[in-house]
Amino acid sequence: MAKKDIVLIGAGYAGVHAAKKLAKKFKKDDDVTITLIDRHSYHTMMTELHEVAAHRVEPDAIQFDLRRLFNRTKVNLVTDNVTHVDHDKKMVITETGEFNFDYLILGMGGEPNDFGTPGVKEHGFTLWSWEDAVKMREQIETMVYRAANEADEKTRRAMLTFTVCGSGFTGIELAGELLEWKDRLAKDHKLDPEEITIYVIEAAPTILNMLERRDADKAEHYLQKHGVRILKDSPIVEVRENEIVLQSGEIIPTYTLAWTAGVKANTDTESFDLEQARAGRLKVNKYMQSEEHKNVYVVGDLAYFEEEPGKPTPQIVEAAEQTGTTAAKNIIAEMTGGEKVGYEGKYHGVMVSIGARYGVADLMGLHLSGWFANLMKHIVNLYYFFGIGSGYYMFKYVEHEFFHTKDKRNIFRDFFTRYGNVIWSIPLRIFVGGFWIAEAGSKLWGKTKWDEATSSFSKVGELFKGLGEDSWLVSDTLNINFGWLQDATSAASDAGASSEWAEPILSEMPFWFEWIMKIFVPTQELALFAQKAMVFVELAIGLALIAGLFAWLASAASAAFLVMFTLTAMLGWDKIWALPASIALLNGSGRTFGLDYWVIPFIQTKLSKFWYGEPKSIYSDHKK
Repeated sequence: MAKKDIVLIGAGYAGVHAAKKLAKKFKKDDDVTITLIDRHSYHTMMTELHEVAAHRVEPDAIQFDLRRLFNRTKVNLVTDNVTHVDHDKKMVITETGEFNFDYLILGMGGEPNDFGTPGVKEHGFTLWSWEDAVKMREQIETMVYRAANEADEKTRRAMLTFTVCGSGFTGIELAGELLEWKDRLAKDHKLDPEEITIYVIEAAPTILNMLERRDADKAEHYLQKHGVRILKDSPIVEVRENEIVLQSGEIIPTYTLAWTAGVKANTDTESFDLEQARAGRLKVNKYMQSEEHKNVYVVGDLAYFEEEPGKPTPQIVEAAEQTGTTAAKNIIAEMTGGEKVGYEGKYHGVMVSIGARYGVADLMGLHLSGWFANLMKHIVNLYYFFGIGSGYYMFKYVEHEFFHTKDKRNIFRDFFTRYGNVIWSIPLRIFVGGFWIAEAGSKLWGKTKWDEATSSFSKVGELFKGLGEDSWLVSDTLNINFGWLQDATSAASDAGASSEWAEPILSEMPFWFEWIMKIFVPTQELALFAQKAMVFVELAIGLALIAGLFAWLASAASAAFLVMFTLTAMLGWDKIWALPASIALLNGSGRTFGLDYWVIPFIQTKLSKFWYGEPKSIYSDHKK
């Protein structure tokens, strides 16, 4: 096959899926180059922008570095702005370079549509990018801060009025997040939460029109029950600096308008010489292929293909992923002589989260609301990471959504949050560590010498005079905790059965422990080795807990050994208190006044750099 260059523009949902599929197919083909160009060095999880805008998660929670997504693949990453596409020369021109292509995939997505409403660009806030989300969050925090210091009641009320224009996915999800953030904003600035007002303003007579009415009505009832004011049949005709004007003539004083009313195609594509359809989207055939230029494919929100007359592909994540995959499959078919496949949208439903703890969903006829709806949304998001092959960001998603939230803003409330005060677990950590050091000490020096040396402070020096005769390290016989093995050896020896030496005592052990012992400790020699090794294992657990080094692993080992020792009568039931104590220490206890504060981040950084490479703000992998 002759050398082929594939260029993708846009690292959104569609572009990432297409690039992943192409990279997998041509992984070992040196004649194929794949270049992904985006104006950012990261991929944004667009469906979670509202969480950043309303401070449920931090901005980096929805920003996925492209190096982490495409390291160890053949995809060349280029951070740049595309200025022109020359179809005759088959060249993509950017602000800093030129890139030849045999096949081109356009996945530049959409942008907010203000429908020509006066003042939206000047005074409104959109929610269509990572930067938009951060800007909106800063605006909300600034307004509340200013309002807390504003003496004029009218001005203060306007500053604390937050309006959302549009009742689609983005608008309703943003309103739900603002609703949950309201109490924290008020508390931090010493305000009454009732002073903060949230509006949802919709031009249509109903909200959430992509849902069945019974689901949409549940969402509407939930919002209104919690104080959100919903205005329907109320188009906004003008946006001013500190107020908005409705078609009815009503004026709502507000300093913050979130405009989520519509989307249109990315206007950067207007000069690309491709036929446009409704809202500037680019027309394609069923193969996601441009009719004017057969080597150009269009995917995601940018593509306009009517699955049924008058019904184009929806601008949702599932459609973006599927159009991206379809385009990649057809480019592969062209290059390998295979058969092209037409686009067939397979949509599994819609889900809308209204804050972290409530949502509504329609999953192929299965209607969910409340906790289960939001749980399904999390599962779908986790499946997305599985689809793009990113275990790292799957883990980070769980971390951000379930462990790093505050104010009960996740489906498990605060039960799994890591923002508890682990400082209070330090005494327990040291106490459990001391328990294991005492257990190890009695075995290391021997119980007789250990008991004598620890009976008073004046006798501690005895520990520096050598090991006792019953030390596990110098003894050639099995000690009390392994006494059953010694008895078993004698019994087997008397019977002349060397291969079944442990059977008499094993028969008295729990079945699971008997099975384990037969496999791992089949001889007395191995039992003696295990006995001596146990001294150092217990000592390591104790020292690790006291130092706060790998405290999670040490605590897990502590709990496991306690279960085993107690159930096999190797440790008295009076020591069982250490089991729940060890489980309690699985809370990241080593991160406070412990070595884990430095060691764990260091290891994470080194391993991340080794596996994923060095993330940068700008990429220029393309070989010229």
